[in-house]
Order: sequence, then C-alpha cells, then structure tokens
Amino acid sequence: MDWTSLAVTGKLALVVTPLLVALALPLAWLLAFTRFPGKPFLEALCNLPLVLPPTVLGFGLLLAMSPRSSLGQAWKSLFGSNLVFSFSGLVLASMVYSLPFALQPLRAAFVKLDKSLLESASVMGLSRLATFFRVVLPNSLAGLTGAGVLVFAHTAGEFGVALMVGGSVDGSTKVASIAIFEHVETLRYDAALTMSLVLAGASYAVLLLMGRINRA
Repeated sequence: MDWTSLAVTGKLALVVTPLLVALALPLAWLLAFTRFPGKPFLEALCNLPLVLPPTVLGFGLLLAMSPRSSLGQAWKSLFGSNLVFSFSGLVLASMVYSLPFALQPLRAAFVKLDKSLLESASVMGLSRLATFFRVVLPNSLAGLTGAGVLVFAHTAGEFGVALMVGGSVDGSTKVASIAIFEHVETLRYDAALTMSLVLAGASYAVLLLMGRINRA
C-alpha cells in the first residue's frame, strides 16, 4: 500500500475543500440573485471543467502556471519557487477543476431559499453581508455540506489535471490515482488493486453521505 500517495491525496482534498467552498459562496450568490450583462458567459466559464477533457484543462493550467507566464513569474517572485510541479500549484489547479462541484450545490440551495426570509431581513434593516451570514448560510446548510462532500471526493479522485500540473513527485504531488497508474504500468497489479479498492470504498461512502444529506 502506497500510504504516502494516499496521504498526499487526503491533504490535497482537505486543503482544497474549504478554500474552494469559501471561494464559491459569493460566486454562487452572485449567479443566484443578480442579473448583469454577460452572466450566461460567466456561468458557462465556471462550468467548463465539467465538459473539458481533464488533460486539456490540465495543459491549459500548465501553460498558465509555467515559469514563463505572468502568474508563474509573480508566484516565484513572492515565494521563490515554481508553481508547476508543486503542491501549491496542484491546489490551485484542483480548485479550478472542482469549481462546478462547489458552485452548483450552493447555487441550487440559494435558489431554493424562502424569499420571505430575505424580505424580512431587508425590512429589519440587515445589510446584505449580515443577511448572507445570518439568514442565507444557516438556511443553506444542506447545499454547503453537499458542496464540501462533492469537492472532497472529486479532488481525491482526480488524475489528468493532477498529472499535468503536479507531475509525480513523491510526498508532494503524487496522488493516489497517479500511484495506481504507475503501479499498473510496472505490472504491480496487487498494489493497484488495493489502492483502487480503498478509493472505491471512499467514493461509495461519499455517495451514501450525499444520499443522507439529500434526504435530510
């Protein structure tokens, strides 16, 4: 059992999940409750990772984060290291890759909110920020939890984007899916099967949890 790659996978999912959910919250609010020119284009852009082949998305992110790119140069000037083939770069790429899985449950939860709650908050003189934290979030816990669970599971199972951006650096960017691929390449089928069963079991547990959330 390649415990190191499993640990990297767990660490990646634990870092990406809260960061991405926090980032998706205001974006989901914007898409759910506001109208502005270009909204359909923003929605399509946010959901693009759902339909793009992971290798295409990964290659695009690899170019965007390369040492020659503006982002890569800015990162190196700030932190003294390259963004590609690093854990930090893998986190950023994973956030882009899993964005729709955070955005859609949150937006659906916001759309389902009882509009009378928002009207009451407005009558009471609550600001938009206060309304968001005191009214919207407490009444959107199912969407918030669902977004967190989906992001965690999707991040833990990613392969193409992780391979393109993170590579296969032991203890840093080699996640479980890459380790399984390498085990198969070297004909170590027993190791690949064991890790596959671990990931399959974790994925099944996620589906059970999502079913319980949806029934709540």
